[in-house]
Formats: sequence, C-alpha cells, structure tokens
Amino acid sequence: MSKSINMNDFYHLTKQKEIKIIDVREAYEYQAGHVPNAKNLPLSSLGTYRIDLNPEEEYYLICQSGARSENACAFLSGQGYNVVNVLGGTSAWPDKLTQ
Repeated sequence: MSKSINMNDFYHLTKQKEIKIIDVREAYEYQAGHVPNAKNLPLSSLGTYRIDLNPEEEYYLICQSGARSENACAFLSGQGYNVVNVLGGTSAWPDKLTQ
C-alpha cells in the first residue's frame, strides 16, 4: 500500500515549500487546469517517463479524484520510487487551478 496525503495537508505543504508534483491525468485534462508547479506525466504513458524520475526524491501524484494517482503510486512504488497519493485530486484543490 502506498503513502497518501489528504488535500488539506497537501495544500498547506505546497504553500510551505517546493515539492515535486506529478499530475497523472491526460494532457487535455492537465491543460484545462492543474495544481501550480505540477508536471504532467499521464498514467497511460507513465512506464515511458519513469526513467526521468529520481528514486531518491519524493513525488506527490495527483489526478482528478485520486483513483488514477493511486494506480500510478502502486506502479511506481513497485519500481522503487518514493511516491505519495494526493487524496481527492484536483477536484478538491481549494484555489483556482493554473492553466
């Protein structure tokens, strides 16, 4: 089972320090609005991009509701990456999403 963080704690963490955020939604969803500073790596092509991730760093994975990011967390943690699922996803983000 992967680690997870609730939206309230995640939101406050993003305000306190710079963290690595990966949005695993498809590109068109990401372009419609995303959490500030999130990098888009769609779940559908995550196997291709994981080589760009540093296993020594912690990554916060987010999607629309938390389901796809949970799948991405399971996949990446199985590969030895340090990942945290953001519960509630972008639909729970309290501010206006960046475009």
